[in-house]
Order: sequence, then C-alpha cells, then structure tokens
Amino acid sequence: MASRSTIMDNNSFRAEHAADLDPETRRLTERREELLGGSYRLFYRRPVHLVRGEGQYLWDAVGEKYLDMYNNVASIGHAHPAVAEAVHAQMQRLNTHTRYLHERILDYTDDLLSTLPAELEAGDYKAMFMCTGSEANDLALRVAKTHTGGTGFIATTEAYHGNSELSSSVSPALGTGQPIGENVWLLPAPDSYRTGIAEIGPWFAEKIRAAVTDMESRGVRFAGFIADSIFSSDGVLPGSYLGEAVDAVHAAGGVFIADEVQPGFARTGAQFWGFGAHGVVPDMITTGKPMGNGIPVAGLLARSEVLSSFSDTIPYFNTFGGNPVSMAAAQAVLDVIRREGLQQHAQEIGAEALARFQELGTAHSAVGDVRGAGLFIGFELVKDRQTREPDRDLALDMLEELRMRGVLTSVAGPHGNVLKLRPPLPFGRQDIDWAVGALDESLKALR
Repeated sequence: MASRSTIMDNNSFRAEHAADLDPETRRLTERREELLGGSYRLFYRRPVHLVRGEGQYLWDAVGEKYLDMYNNVASIGHAHPAVAEAVHAQMQRLNTHTRYLHERILDYTDDLLSTLPAELEAGDYKAMFMCTGSEANDLALRVAKTHTGGTGFIATTEAYHGNSELSSSVSPALGTGQPIGENVWLLPAPDSYRTGIAEIGPWFAEKIRAAVTDMESRGVRFAGFIADSIFSSDGVLPGSYLGEAVDAVHAAGGVFIADEVQPGFARTGAQFWGFGAHGVVPDMITTGKPMGNGIPVAGLLARSEVLSSFSDTIPYFNTFGGNPVSMAAAQAVLDVIRREGLQQHAQEIGAEALARFQELGTAHSAVGDVRGAGLFIGFELVKDRQTREPDRDLALDMLEELRMRGVLTSVAGPHGNVLKLRPPLPFGRQDIDWAVGALDESLKALR
C-alpha cells in the first residue's frame, strides 16, 4: 500500500474524482497521467487549470478569478513587472555560471547580508547560491556534518526540508515511503495548542536535550538541528520560543540550520527573517524560490567559521546557482520589498487578517484555534473544542468549498486539519473581506 504524504496527498486529485470532471479538465488530467511520472500530485478534487496571474490573483482557462491564499513562491505577487523586466534585461545580455567574474552576485550578496540581524559584523556570514531550497538544505546538512564531525540530526515529525536524498531524509512530511535517515531523530513540534503547554520553549528544549542524549548513547555524534522557524508543515506555529532550544543545540556541539524558505523575506512581518521572532542567530540560513519570486534561485548563508570547515577542503559548484539572470530576479525582489513597503504591509495587514479570522473562528464551533505571524496564518479545524480532536475531513471539504468561492489554499499539520493561509505579500484589506466571507460561507455550508 502506498504511503500517504501529509503535504502531498491530503489535498489531491485522485482517480475516483475523474467522473465528476468536465470533459476538458478530464482530458487534461488523462493526458497528464499518460505523460508525467506518477509521483506528481494535483490540488483539488476538481483540478484548477490556471493560465494567468497578477499580484495575489489568479485566473483559470474560462476566466474565473481566484484569490491565492497559498502561494508563497510568488512572494511579491504573480507576474510582478519588476522581476519580469530584470530577468528580461539580463537574459538579453548574459547568463552564465559563477566560475566567471560578475558583479551581480557580489552586489546582491552584499544587499542580502545587510538584512541579517544588526549585531552581526561584516564578514560574520558568507553566501553560496543554488537553484532550489532542496539544494540549499542539502548543502547545509553537508556543511554541518563537516563542521561538527557528527552525523546525527534533529527535525520535527512533520517537517519538510526538500527533495534531494539528504534533505528528504529530514522531511517526514513526504510520507512513510520516503525513508528518514538512520541518524535522524524526530521530535514533536512545539505546538502550544495541541500540547496545552503555554511555555513551550523549555518543553521543546528538553526534547532537544533528551534526543541528543539518546543519540550519543547509541554512538551517534550530534551534528545539528534543522527547523523552519514557523513550523509551517507542522501546522503553522508562530511565537518566540526557540532560544533555549538553540542554546541546547550549541551546548551539545551542534549547529542550528534555519530553513527560511517559507518564513523568510518579510513573510512574518515584524522581522525580515522568521527566526528573528525567536531572538536567535542561526549558524546557517537557507532560502528558496520566494527570494526570486519563483525564478529558480536559492541560497545558503552561513557563519564564516562554520562554512570554512567545509569550503576549505571541499570544492562546491552548482552550474546555474547564482547565475546573473537569477541574481537579477533576486535583486528585484529585495528592491520591491523595500520600495513597496511589503514587510510593514505584511505586519499590518497580517494583524488585521488574523484578528478577522480569529473573530470568525469564535463564531464557529468547528474552529479550534487561529494563529499567525504577518501573512502566515494557521486556521485549525476540530470536531470538538474541548477535546481538540482534529477534523481532517472537514478541512479537506473546506478546501473544495473555498475553491468554489474563488479562494485557493491547502492544509498543513500532522492531522491535515490546519488551513494554511499564506498569500502573496500584496494581499490587501479588500482581500480580507473576500477570504473571511468565503471561510464563513464554507463553514456554514458544511455545518
């Protein structure tokens, strides 16, 4: 029996849904089945055929307009003209790899490093660039092994960090068919709602310490802890609680890898980087396609002494990691975030949206908890507020109801019962009304 992936299979089209499709959609799904590998998944029981995007909006093949509440890859908005123009201009001049000199990668790195916490000094971090977040996390894990001499890693039970052999080994959200590394210890996520523990930081730090002790008792040397600082695949868990856990990692001789593919680049509002909410400074920071608004570009920022353990002995070359076209896209994203004030916008509009969603949640007994930071919100559905029993079936039905009302999103968390509301950063006040109305109508229709 095939394994079930929490991030891939919960909201997906399956063969039994085909009978309900219109002829054109059915034709495309059948053609896709014939041509593409079986590992691919489609969202929704009635898949959406998208043809155009602008800002936070999408349009399908028959002209239906949708509000995108899920796509963080197009971080500054779909088809942003600044990115299109930057890519077009650089493509007309040159695109090549990093074994030739080029100013773009250097200028962008200077600019990117300027976004790190103010207490850091010049030279504290160095950068390397790839094409995907999977590659960035893969390299970070390799660097951690080299720097510490260890092979043991800690991740959370629903984490997702990539698709390479190494990054998938710390990505249990891919399902039981994807083996977890033999030297990987999985911990429950620091979820105050599910555990009922308000002060979740000390609880999680103790879990870290216990895992390291167990690891070492089995002859495995600890290398590091990798986490997305808002634990998005674990159910969206904002807060400020990782300080003691990171201290425990360092006390045990490990490094902390902050996977900022989802919470980084102004997404959480109050800070440019998601880890900023926790008051920690990671040993390594990984980024992915949101840094280029969907153009294949990713990066690793690492403490100089950590990276040198690897780079002083092992050459690394990613043919198109850091190419001038991708760097042009990445620079355009940074420029737009500043010029359009998207970090402050995410903080302000995110707070308004969270308040509205929480108010809506209070009115519906099926909503157990609503939490978020900036434009990253988790909307948790339960069968009973007292027992907090998760309601996965309701969450999946909600996705279909929301789709009918023009709102696109998906689910997260170990039970697949948390709506993951993560729109492109231009999401505005008028969109809050649309999203709240769709959620309200969908809950009423199902309850």
